[in-house]
Amino acid sequence: MIQVNKLYKTFSSVSLLSDVCFTLSKGEKLGLVGKNGSGKSTLFNILLDKIDYDSGEISIPKNYKIGSLEQHIKFSKDTVIDECMQVLPEDEHYDYYKAEKLLFGLGFEDLDMQKHPSTFSGGYQIRINLVKALLQNPDLLLLDEPTNYLDIVSLRWLKFFLKTFKGEVVIITHDREFMDSVVTHIMGIKRTGVKKIKGTTSKYYEKVEEEDRIYEQTRVNQEKKRKEIEGFISRFKAKASKAVQAQSRMKQLNKMDSFDKLMIEKSMGLKFQYQNCPAKVFLEAFDLSFSYTGKKEDNLFKNLSFNINPNDRIAIIGKNGKGKSTLLNVIAGELKPCEGNLKSHSLVKKGHFGQTNIGRLNLSSSIVEEVTSCNINLSITQVRNICGSMMFEGDLADKKIKVLSGGERSRVLLGKILAYPTNLLLLDEPTNHLDMESVEILSNELSVYEGAVVLVTHSEALLHRLANKIIVFQKDGVQFFDGTYQEFLDKVGWEEEASRSSSLPSVSSVSGSSASLKKNNLKASKNKEAVVKEKNNILRSIKKQLKNLEKNILDKEIIIEKENLKLSKVYSADSNLSRIEKAKQIQSLGKSIASQQKLLDELSSEHESLLKQTFV
Repeated sequence: MIQVNKLYKTFSSVSLLSDVCFTLSKGEKLGLVGKNGSGKSTLFNILLDKIDYDSGEISIPKNYKIGSLEQHIKFSKDTVIDECMQVLPEDEHYDYYKAEKLLFGLGFEDLDMQKHPSTFSGGYQIRINLVKALLQNPDLLLLDEPTNYLDIVSLRWLKFFLKTFKGEVVIITHDREFMDSVVTHIMGIKRTGVKKIKGTTSKYYEKVEEEDRIYEQTRVNQEKKRKEIEGFISRFKAKASKAVQAQSRMKQLNKMDSFDKLMIEKSMGLKFQYQNCPAKVFLEAFDLSFSYTGKKEDNLFKNLSFNINPNDRIAIIGKNGKGKSTLLNVIAGELKPCEGNLKSHSLVKKGHFGQTNIGRLNLSSSIVEEVTSCNINLSITQVRNICGSMMFEGDLADKKIKVLSGGERSRVLLGKILAYPTNLLLLDEPTNHLDMESVEILSNELSVYEGAVVLVTHSEALLHRLANKIIVFQKDGVQFFDGTYQEFLDKVGWEEEASRSSSLPSVSSVSGSSASLKKNNLKASKNKEAVVKEKNNILRSIKKQLKNLEKNILDKEIIIEKENLKLSKVYSADSNLSRIEKAKQIQSLGKSIASQQKLLDELSSEHESLLKQTFV
């Protein structure tokens, strides 16, 4: 158990964390939320003893091991498998299966085991660091935005892994669905303090909103009462007949609590301009193929055909490095297909948010200048309003691009798209550098946008909410699926998911020499298909049972919520029931809630038991 008491931290005289108090109990999985810059990563670094705090107490048990996802890339071994194995105790240095199971779960393949870690992309290098953190079997695991570096299948695997992790977890992520599915508690940093609750992000934000409303109402009432008392004192303090009353009111005034006005935290504002387009089809793609070498054997995708219609929400999903961003760049017209062609309606106006576009921002320009460059017809007031909606108000809008963080540059690029009318948005991982509230704002705006959207994302929450068509990169190539993400999961599913959930045969007898290890890896590679086929039927059955259980659990939670609502109405002061009737209803509802809760606990226990079987 970790205890933090009265923790304070300032940067350059700006208070970041004030009077922070919380306890992390055994088995808790805590989601840490708050706006970008609120101090989430700072709190992580304090717990990891990487930075000092000004004052306060942190109590950590002796021999309590804290592991974290290291963002710094530094490798000391020549192969992926050796890099991971070095963190294990000496007597486990040949238990290769422990590392391989995690590496396969996070998207690595057999042949990757002997490659040098530096040959992989930055995202995969971070995954190696994640495997090293998981292999150390820490008591507490601190994960700062782990989903940024994962494709959907790896993300789903990590979600299941964390659910069954025996220790404590504190996780920072903008992916609300991922967080809610993993954590038991939420703690938010707001106005430099923290608030911790049991439950999901929705429950947390509802509670914070309600407390702010009550506080503000109390403050207004107190201010009104204060003015009334001050008015009485002012009118009657000079009158001898009222002097005693005035003195009494003065004492009352001095005893009144002081309520400062709540500091309003800035939020991102989004409103995409829509350019009307009468076309029934915005864009048609015919037999698209593309490779960077121009050779057919290197094609990232081939013979891909689809239409983009008005109001479409098309998601491009799949494993990282397979061509999702490339396809989006082809649709945007930034890359030409090697074969096939694109036919776009003349009135289609594209807004493209891509990782390469962020890199093309002029480092010597200010934010105002970058936004203005997209639409010179905008007035300076309109430009600054757009900057303000992206949380660059006043002088902040005059900051140079070169001094901005990655997240701030992402907001600048979004601001540039807001500066001109569009009817087709092409968005490549737009949520990566946004905080949770900003992701929610973006999601809401995309759901009501009048044009079409093509979206590359690893966020299952966005996929479930928005997508009505799917372009999916699987092992066997690229396919177009006409349906929602849930329909895709039900009818097609992820080809890689079953194999990633399976254990490999033990290779603990491997000698340690490179040649011997390669030989064993080849044997494991041949055996892997047989293992996967053998376990696929079992996994499908388990997943079907899990799906049914999750539906039943949701049904029970809804029933309990409704019963609690009835109970709160009975308890309410304005209830017209007699005392006896009220007591009867309270007893009846209490029994019903207890009964449903018992069933819910049984279902949850069964769900957890089945979930563990997916890792056997």
